Amino acid sequence: MSAALTLTDWILTGLARFMSGPQVRWIDCQPDTCQRVYFANHTSHIDLVLVRTALPPACREVTRPVAAHDYWSKGLIRPHLARAFNAMLIDRKSVKVHQSPIDLMLHEMGDRFSVIIFPEGGRSDGQRVGEFKSGLYYLGKKRPDIELVPVHLHNMHRVLPRDEYLPIPLLATVSFGAPIWLEQDESKNDFLARARQAVLKLAPGEDE
Repeated sequence: MSAALTLTDWILTGLARFMSGPQVRWIDCQPDTCQRVYFANHTSHIDLVLVRTALPPACREVTRPVAAHDYWSKGLIRPHLARAFNAMLIDRKSVKVHQSPIDLMLHEMGDRFSVIIFPEGGRSDGQRVGEFKSGLYYLGKKRPDIELVPVHLHNMHRVLPRDEYLPIPLLATVSFGAPIWLEQDESKNDFLARARQAVLKLAPGEDE
């Protein structure tokens, strides 16, 4: 699929801005079209829309959200939205030895695309950030050249509460932090804890 932004993308981006009026903060980081992995906390199904909304158009064109195939391939609307966002749909239930989700993701990224991922692996209640799964670690290990950028989403659990389908107009905040990389000889657990802390530090009020 072409990286050019679709009309649906523009419409949904505008709608997300109208509904959540996101305040975007870049903390020790600036928008860039270089390859990145944006990793964020996860509290609602429109989190990926909000992260994309916070990116300038040039960055959105080369940034693909990673989403669960079993959720975004069902029905009539979800597959259309996934295509509009050029989403990378990963099958979480069919993991093969020689075709892991990480390898599929890296293949789709090539040397051009950035991705948006949610390392918790599922939605939290918005009150805390859950422990990170190992995918982010393996992305950093297999592609040490890519910037890993922490993102904190604030108030999204109130904009679209769990098990609800219609957003509630409220102000949300999207905070981007300084890129991190996997350090030499850093263990998986240490790296994931450090990455999670990088997201937590971006919560409004934590840096003030």
